[in-house]
Amino acid sequence: MSGLRSLFSSSGSWIAKFFRKESSPTKKVPRICGTKYPLSILFIIVNEFCERFSYYGMKAVLTLYFLNYLHWSENLSTTVYHAFSGLCYFTPILGAPIADGWLGKFNTIFWLSILYVIGHVIKSVGAIPYVGGTELHVALCIIGLIAIAFGTGGIKPCVAAFGGDQFDEDNVKERGKFFSIFYMAINAGSLISTFVTPILRGDVQCFGMDCYALAFGVPAALMLVALIVFVSGSGMYKKYPPQGNILAQVFNCIGFALKNRWKHRAKQYPKRGHWLDWASGNYSKKTITEVKMVTKVLFLYIPLPMFWALYDQQGSRWTLQATRMNTDIKGFLIQPDQMQVLNPLLILILIPVFDLGIYPLVGLCKINFKPLAKMAVGMLLVALSFAVATIVEVKIDGGNPLVPKAGESYVQVLNFANQDVTVQVPNNLPFTRPPLIKGGFQDPNYMKVHFIGSAKVTVEIPGANISCTEDIHEEATYSLLVDTVNGSLYCRTIEDSNRKPANGLSGVRFINLLPETVYDIKIGDTTINSASPNVSQYFTQKRAFTKLTVTYKGDKYTIDLDLLDFGAAYTAVLREVDEAKKEIKAYKVEDIDANRVHVAWQIPQYVLLSAGEVMFSVTGLDFSYSQAPASMKSVLQAGWLLTVAFGNVIVLIVAQAGSMEQWAEFILFGALLVAVAIIFSIMGYFYVPVDPDDLKEGDNNEDDDTKKPTPVFDDETGIDNVEEKKTKI
Repeated sequence: MSGLRSLFSSSGSWIAKFFRKESSPTKKVPRICGTKYPLSILFIIVNEFCERFSYYGMKAVLTLYFLNYLHWSENLSTTVYHAFSGLCYFTPILGAPIADGWLGKFNTIFWLSILYVIGHVIKSVGAIPYVGGTELHVALCIIGLIAIAFGTGGIKPCVAAFGGDQFDEDNVKERGKFFSIFYMAINAGSLISTFVTPILRGDVQCFGMDCYALAFGVPAALMLVALIVFVSGSGMYKKYPPQGNILAQVFNCIGFALKNRWKHRAKQYPKRGHWLDWASGNYSKKTITEVKMVTKVLFLYIPLPMFWALYDQQGSRWTLQATRMNTDIKGFLIQPDQMQVLNPLLILILIPVFDLGIYPLVGLCKINFKPLAKMAVGMLLVALSFAVATIVEVKIDGGNPLVPKAGESYVQVLNFANQDVTVQVPNNLPFTRPPLIKGGFQDPNYMKVHFIGSAKVTVEIPGANISCTEDIHEEATYSLLVDTVNGSLYCRTIEDSNRKPANGLSGVRFINLLPETVYDIKIGDTTINSASPNVSQYFTQKRAFTKLTVTYKGDKYTIDLDLLDFGAAYTAVLREVDEAKKEIKAYKVEDIDANRVHVAWQIPQYVLLSAGEVMFSVTGLDFSYSQAPASMKSVLQAGWLLTVAFGNVIVLIVAQAGSMEQWAEFILFGALLVAVAIIFSIMGYFYVPVDPDDLKEGDNNEDDDTKKPTPVFDDETGIDNVEEKKTKI
């Protein structure tokens, strides 16, 4: 018993030591190979790599999970995707005060990482078809996403700032390089995960469908690895103690200053050099100066959400755009969600290009390329990427099916009469169609006809006294099936779809012109029973060279349908060629063109987007850290991440409106970002950078009396007792 108590006592001591809030910020830590880089940052970088693998790997397949597994619409999928992304970047506003005022950065990262892992597990379980029905899957999905959002969002403002804390104050250059390496770790994790998880989803089949459970399960495992790696470096970290609820202190200081300013708005009171100086009645000069530094940067952040509104669409609108493109690259099929891999790949290439090539060259030209100027140029590059995306979208729309307007209809003739037939629609010129006697592939051949309401189509064989009629209606597309049966002409109108199969799939339907019932028409994993004559609905298949298996008169036939291509819709007509030989054939007609625009056309827009991200995001990350006082670095990181959240809210609102063509929506976003870049450039021109080290020097020179809050006014005399000091805005 005493041994057991001893074990618990030692365990408790270890746990208390492990989770203690403080460790000396001045402690000496091992360096990497004699450099000025602390060894502890390796654990932080590996942790960030695994965490970003986890986050982006899950997020890469999320839109298609909504579409194909939960069967949501494109607009709803886009809305939920950006609502989740926005929540991931709203929650840092909770993580920052927890870290700064209660647990410290280390413990905040640890506990919220556990919540993060739990969210991934719930999300993975919800992707198993045998676990409950649709309602449970949706519930587990939402619960898992909320847990992930609070986990990833809570640690976001802490990890980068915690990494920066590991450097000594005289290692500013190394700290700047760390943020570049840190960002490369983010994109390395994103690169591998956005390539791997779509393969796990699409190329691995489980439960008879795409394996979303595996695609979500692997990121869950990587998040667990991230947690283990982070904890492993615990003994090497510099852990600054919590500074109190800094975020609440900032808001209270701002609120008190505004209240005091309103209270003393009369002309008899002297003006202040800065509006925050009105808080000097309750707050020390150091605190007010720190809040001034933070509010200056936060004011500069106001235009930034528009950048993220465009950037995050690579996982929603751009992925949906890829589903309507040809993704065959020399026999290797790219999954639409795999195109996102270009962004982190390009980031890994472009960061060294900019740091070692472009920026030094600009410096040689005696151009002072300041951080805010880099960010403005980054905005313009991303706006340009959406201009390219617009061109691609217009090109894709050119291959969409023709949609008849009021007063018109489209008709194609499937002629199996073994001779030419003439088709006549009242008030339209007659047209002739040859027979489909060769089998194999046939191009669609729709003819536009004009009429109001409805019309009777007359089909006849030239020179023969046989004909048939069918009714058609305006604003519809038809296939007119023509055949000869016992010397008579047989006609049938079949209404066609005006929409491409979703998600890059191909669609195929079957028309049975055999004299008897055909059983077990099997294509892929789909089996159809067809009575003669009958028209099936469209069945979607993955793009592949496909064979059709049918059972007819007790015999089994295998018929080659050749390639069912991306986004195409086909009609396969089953017909007897030789009754004596029991030979049947499938005549395949392409009703809707396949996707003709190659996915490689997305590469330029990804290059521009990634170049803009390097100039904007990497620069902004370092800028946010450098402009924050030591006690408020997590707060400013949270403010930076909050701009991402508001960017996703912008997309969410536009997606819910849903009244614009996609190309017009791209133009709108690009034009708005150009306008915002101009506004940001003007704001940046007047911004005066601050040096947090100056604050430390001033703090050291203050005596005890100056550190105490000084009353702003004597209410009886109205005399201002605080020395006025001009502050740069």
